[in-house]
Amino acid sequence: MKRKRSTYKSKKSTGKALTITLLLTGLLMTAIVVWIGMNDWDVSKTLRQVDIGKTEEPLPEQQEIEPEDVDETETPEEEREAEEETPPVEEEPVEEEPPAKVEETEKKSEQQTAPEKPAKVEEKPKVTNQPQTSPNKSGYIEGQKLPDEPTYINGILIANKKYPLPSTYAPGENKEAREAFEEMAAEAKLSGFNLTAFSTYRSFEYQTSLYNRYVSRDGVEKADRYSARPGYSEHQTGLAFDIGEVNYEKYWASNKFGETEAGKWVAANAYRYGFILRYPNGKEEITGYMHESWHFRYLGKEIAEEIFKRNITLEEYLGIE
Repeated sequence: MKRKRSTYKSKKSTGKALTITLLLTGLLMTAIVVWIGMNDWDVSKTLRQVDIGKTEEPLPEQQEIEPEDVDETETPEEEREAEEETPPVEEEPVEEEPPAKVEETEKKSEQQTAPEKPAKVEEKPKVTNQPQTSPNKSGYIEGQKLPDEPTYINGILIANKKYPLPSTYAPGENKEAREAFEEMAAEAKLSGFNLTAFSTYRSFEYQTSLYNRYVSRDGVEKADRYSARPGYSEHQTGLAFDIGEVNYEKYWASNKFGETEAGKWVAANAYRYGFILRYPNGKEEITGYMHESWHFRYLGKEIAEEIFKRNITLEEYLGIE
């Protein structure tokens, strides 16, 4: 009896499942028929819609961006940076154009009427103090007052008959010049010459007494050819060195020094140590003083070498001759 009851129950369950399946199948078939009917009974159109529906909402990582939405040159951040860096360009008002044209016309007319300028203008030397008027026969400017500051031309201290020094200018002997002379004297010894600088820095007061002594002996006109007036002496700069040979004092402050072997050596080698022969022979009209074979001026090696090789004076080098 038990076996019959269980068999009856299983048959009953199977019948229910079959009934549900048939019911769902019927509903699905009805839906399909209705869908096909909504598409004008066109089966192919219905199938296309099924395919479209599958791709209508793809996953985010499967979505493709249309080409027109992509900026290949700049990202939004780069666009913002470009806007910040580039200032807005303002359009010029239209009413400003006629005056601009008028100015342009005026400029053209000025260019046509203006005289032509020289192709190259020589640069004038930078002079801190200008001489007041024309010099006399001796080269001095009569009545000229001594300046409050020394004169530098293109960075070089100058002291001559046109450019005097202040009476209070008292730098003493230049240390760099002394070191250069000692170096030169040491090399001269290797060639058998014992050089000495017998006169270097002179104060304004000492030059005054020295010049007055020469005037008393030879007169103003002659004294002015070989001795500087107070305030005009290059010795007051501390850069002038009167050079001679030890034990040959008779040639000191004499042009015969230039004829000695020691004098010839100095004349040929002084530039290598930064000195120039300050008053060369035949240059009196330019320097204002007669030839002095013993008087040398320290300028530094570079400038001294240029002046020596060009065979010119300091005035010619500075363009104030």
